[in-house]
Amino acid sequence: MTDPKETINIENVVASTGIGQELDLQSVAMDLEGADYDPEQFPGLVYRTQEPKSAALIFRSGKIVCTGAKSTEDVHESLRIVFDKLRELDIQVEDEPEIVVQNIVTSADLGHQLNLNAIAIGLGLENIEYEPEQFPGLVYRLDGPEVVALLFGSGKLVITGGKEPEDAEKAVDKIVSRLEELGLLE
Repeated sequence: MTDPKETINIENVVASTGIGQELDLQSVAMDLEGADYDPEQFPGLVYRTQEPKSAALIFRSGKIVCTGAKSTEDVHESLRIVFDKLRELDIQVEDEPEIVVQNIVTSADLGHQLNLNAIAIGLGLENIEYEPEQFPGLVYRLDGPEVVALLFGSGKLVITGGKEPEDAEKAVDKIVSRLEELGLLE
């Protein structure tokens, strides 16, 4: 059987940073080729990078959120491109603005069908939300690492809330060991 940790795949990394000054998004949008800015729809300017693929949401406050990247390295590379584009517009950006990873979303596969009703009972209701009429997945809140895992009957998982890629590995280890203790991973 494949080790479930080997199936972990990063789906999205969200990080934030800032340039420490207010921006006139209307003028940035006019000068920054490829920027999307429609303040009636969304208060930020959207600038997409292709290599690596991500979207930077740039706000008037100077705060920037990067989303859609597939690794923490891609976040840093995408934001480096954004900082360089802003510098080209004569906007002051310090050499190495602090970038903080806010959320890493990963997927994994336990390689077994799961009986979510039995898991909900076995794991105890304090860390679990399971309402199959509302949503087909079981929501499992872990406390070490502090992440939320969505478990599906197919054995697939989505883990969200991680701050570093290792959080997903720790979560998968914890889930596998808890389900094995309960005899629910055959």
